[in-house]
Amino acid sequence: MELVIKNMVCRRCVLMVQERLAALQIPYLSVALGSVQLAAPIDAAKLEALRALLAEIGFEVLDDRKSALVAQVKSSIIDYVHNDAELRQRKLSSVLSDRLGLEYPYLSGLFSSVEGITIEQYAILQRVERAKELLSYRERSLTDIAYDLGYSSVAHLSQQFKKVTGMTVSEFKKLSEAGRKPLDEVG
Repeated sequence: MELVIKNMVCRRCVLMVQERLAALQIPYLSVALGSVQLAAPIDAAKLEALRALLAEIGFEVLDDRKSALVAQVKSSIIDYVHNDAELRQRKLSSVLSDRLGLEYPYLSGLFSSVEGITIEQYAILQRVERAKELLSYRERSLTDIAYDLGYSSVAHLSQQFKKVTGMTVSEFKKLSEAGRKPLDEVG
C-alpha cells in the first residue's frame, strides 16, 4: 500500500515520517520524498492516527489521485533541483515522465489545472530558491551556481532571479538570508 504525503521536501522530512511510522508501529518498505510504501495495508484507526501525527509536523496524507500526483510532481522537481546534480543533466520533462510513468503533456496539464502555474514556472521558483540558498552560504561563485542549476549563463540566472524575487543577485547578497523561504512555501 502506498501513501502520498504532501510537503515532504527534504531528507529530514523522510526521517521525521519514519519516526512517526515507528511510533505507531506501522511496518513500511520504504520512505521517499512524498511517499511511503507500507509493508501491508493498515486499518482506518491507524491511518487516522498517522494523519494526526503527520499533521503536527506540517504533512498531509493525500487521498485524491490528482492531488497526490501533483504532490509527486512537486517532490520530483524539488529532488531534481535541490538534491541530484547528475539527474539535472537530463531534461525535467523526461525525468518526470520516467519517475511517474505518465506522459509529460498529461502531467503538465494536470499540474497547471491544480496549481494555477506551469511545471516550468514551479521549477524556476525552485531553482531561484536553491540559488538563494547557495548564495547565502557565500562559498561558490555565481558562475558555479548558474552552471550547477542548469542555467545557460549567469545572465540567464540573474534575469530569472530578478523576475522572481524583485531584486538583483547583488541586492540579495546584501540582505543575506532575509529573502529565503521554506521549500514547501515556494510556488
